[in-house]
Amino acid sequence: MSDTGEKILLTSLDLFARKGYGATSVSDIAGALGITKGALYRHFASKRAIFDAILARMEQRDGEQARAHDLPEGAPEADGPAYEAAAVADVVAFSKTMFRYWTEDPFAAPFRRMLTLEQYQDPEMGRLYQQYLAAGPLGYVADLFRARGLSDPERRAATFYGPMFLLYSVYDGAEDKGAVTSLLDEHLDRIQKEMEGKGK
Repeated sequence: MSDTGEKILLTSLDLFARKGYGATSVSDIAGALGITKGALYRHFASKRAIFDAILARMEQRDGEQARAHDLPEGAPEADGPAYEAAAVADVVAFSKTMFRYWTEDPFAAPFRRMLTLEQYQDPEMGRLYQQYLAAGPLGYVADLFRARGLSDPERRAATFYGPMFLLYSVYDGAEDKGAVTSLLDEHLDRIQKEMEGKGK
């Protein structure tokens, strides 16, 4: 992608996160970039095309995050051995990385804020919010724990992921963001010790 195309994506995502996708126009994006709408249309045919490019980038990066931690990308039915091989320590390391990714990354953090803002306005945004930040991660952790043979995987997943989900919102309003990240790390380390110590 060209430098201008990349700037369009980043600027659009910033506006979507602050104003909302629905409330942001192509004119707003072009104005923030200091270019004409015609110049913008040479890179993207519409606001929806910009959004689709953002979503494609997020889908690609989501898979890269899992691969970097040797965790499965597909459903348990298709990727069962990878789920069975995932240790609690791998899930904890992945979760710490993902918290930083969703709160600090210049692409993922505004994407999260956009979905949080838009989830009640647009059914598609609501589904994406669930997929990336709510039911999706919760179900993924439960599937990992279930494949490891841990008892009551849904409860364990809620105990594991619930505070992480809460701390996304706490992080956004916190003056000391490092303290929020440290709190998350302490929670995950404690859960890991409890689970590894008690086994099933």
